[in-house]
Amino acid sequence: MDAQQFLVEFGHIANAPGGVGRLRELVLHFAVSGRLTEQRPEESSAEFLLAISERKQSLEKTGEVRENRLIRHESIAAPWNIPSNWQWTRFGKLARFSVGKTPSRKEGKYWNSGDHSWYSIADMQHGKVIVRSSETVSVAAQKEVFKTPPASAGTLLMSFKLTIGKLSILGGDAYHNEAIVSINPYADELKDYFFKCLNGFDLNAGNKAAIKGNTLNQDSLSNILVALPPVEEIFRIVAKVDELMALCDTLEAQQQQRRSLQNNLRQSTLQAVTAAASPHELQATLTRLADNFDHLFDAPEDVDDFIANLKNMAVRGLLSLPSQSATAEDEIVADCEDVRAQYIASGLMRRQKLVTSAESDVVYPEHWAIAPFDKLAIVIGGVTKGRDLRGRKVLTCPYLSVANVQRGFFKLQGLKTIQIGVEEREKYLVKPGDLMITEGGDWDKVGRTAIWRGSVDDCLHQNHVFKARVPSKALLNEWVELVFNSGVGRDYFAGASKQTTNLASINMTQLRSFPMPVPPLDEQRATLEKLEAMSARCMEWRRKLQEKQHLASLLSRASVASITGIAIESEKEEPLKAPQTEIIAPLRLGTLPAITDQSPLATLLSRQKGSMNAGDLFQRYGGEIDAFYAQLKLEISHGWIDAPPSDPAAEGFASVRVKEQA
Repeated sequence: MDAQQFLVEFGHIANAPGGVGRLRELVLHFAVSGRLTEQRPEESSAEFLLAISERKQSLEKTGEVRENRLIRHESIAAPWNIPSNWQWTRFGKLARFSVGKTPSRKEGKYWNSGDHSWYSIADMQHGKVIVRSSETVSVAAQKEVFKTPPASAGTLLMSFKLTIGKLSILGGDAYHNEAIVSINPYADELKDYFFKCLNGFDLNAGNKAAIKGNTLNQDSLSNILVALPPVEEIFRIVAKVDELMALCDTLEAQQQQRRSLQNNLRQSTLQAVTAAASPHELQATLTRLADNFDHLFDAPEDVDDFIANLKNMAVRGLLSLPSQSATAEDEIVADCEDVRAQYIASGLMRRQKLVTSAESDVVYPEHWAIAPFDKLAIVIGGVTKGRDLRGRKVLTCPYLSVANVQRGFFKLQGLKTIQIGVEEREKYLVKPGDLMITEGGDWDKVGRTAIWRGSVDDCLHQNHVFKARVPSKALLNEWVELVFNSGVGRDYFAGASKQTTNLASINMTQLRSFPMPVPPLDEQRATLEKLEAMSARCMEWRRKLQEKQHLASLLSRASVASITGIAIESEKEEPLKAPQTEIIAPLRLGTLPAITDQSPLATLLSRQKGSMNAGDLFQRYGGEIDAFYAQLKLEISHGWIDAPPSDPAAEGFASVRVKEQA
């Protein structure tokens, strides 16, 4: 190993994402290529391999082991250079393997009534001795299923299906499932070598004889190429690997500590920003934040924290100057009552009990109004699955479930359908502008809210998704969506929800009682515009951090390749997804669509004077990038958006597709 080269490249490797993991890979590669310890001419692996072969033949004669199947005997093409006193051989020549089993779950007599542990991959800890399992198997399973004694304490286990190369040592006699193989070397000296260094042979990709898809079998396992050192050198290798892995552990702990300190400093700074009592104070704290950006933000998720704080500040009125206009609470309430009366009269909803605003300790500007959501919007429950509709004329329609409603966007792939009575269509129909709010799910996902833009015809909503309509133009749907999805809304829903071990839910009364802040209309608009502009800047920060991480990772891998001499060929670079992208084409509004047309992108363009960069439009649209492209293609085909200037007919819209960040 060129020590000078390693020192030059060390920082690039260690500080990149997953850098310590790459250092561990380097240690293992050096270990199994003879570059970690000194070679002594008087030591040779030939005698060691002969002794192993004799031991194997002796066990075969006594019937203790069988020849591993299909060990290839053709000449070996060495994956890399090794010292002259080492030798390449097949793994199956050095150890015997035993694959586990899983007794039938239908047979209760096989489970949790015996003295022997039974392990799955989830029970294994890489590089550790395992002494506990979640399950045991019975004497009946031992006799009828396994038909062999359990693997003995000290046996080396390796995962070799789906997850490949997870290595553990059994702390007691036990059985294991078929995704784990027991490895019993023919020479005891090899156990530690395999335990500490086996992954240095690149089981997942570099060793072409080993891998078949994402799994191994006993044949391919037998044919893994293993570099065998002299027996005396094995002890030196294992000791050096232990020493260097301990240093990697220390480095990893130091990086985690540094990351923790950075997170604490960033959170303190963001709290100071959040606690700003005026726009002037906010500007001062944001300036300090920008001046120290490089020290506070290191990963894309750090920017996500900041965007969440921006939303909280927006909801508390800290992103815009106070309006000189009065809040239109009375107008909003009156508009809501008029429409509610119409719905009750037509049978779309029943008269509901009055609710009062829930208590809140959030401080809002004095000139804002605070009102229960029920006074500002009409909340309607969805259709229940599994109802008896026999004898009724029915319709089959797609419907929104909790999984379809995300924070600020919808996942519409694979929408399911449901039957309703024909007369119920108007009650459960979701219309453009409706706010869809989730009733339950994981405790931190209750109350997810998104505005329906009319992406699917005749779409309904399930009873676990509330529908809210704001009849007044003096309260923007976008403002309500922001409040519900902010920390203010999430804290309320988390506190109000009924929680079990893994799930939480709110009821309609709790939603109707939400204390909704109502700024003047012009202040709502100003706040949303400011938040949008600041979020766009943050997304640019985020993109640059992702690009920085990606480049650091590439440099780290290239450094490792240059040191080891092994070209990087097995890892495919997957296309970067938004926001690791730059969408570069300008887009312009074409023929203005009708109100009933499903044209969310054209609608967004019309609000921005008919022109917008494609990247900005994607950020405002929300959702996944593939859905954005599909919607864009649809609206261009209708003429609602002008075709981009460069070859609009090209498959995939090359002019607006992603520009990879190299």
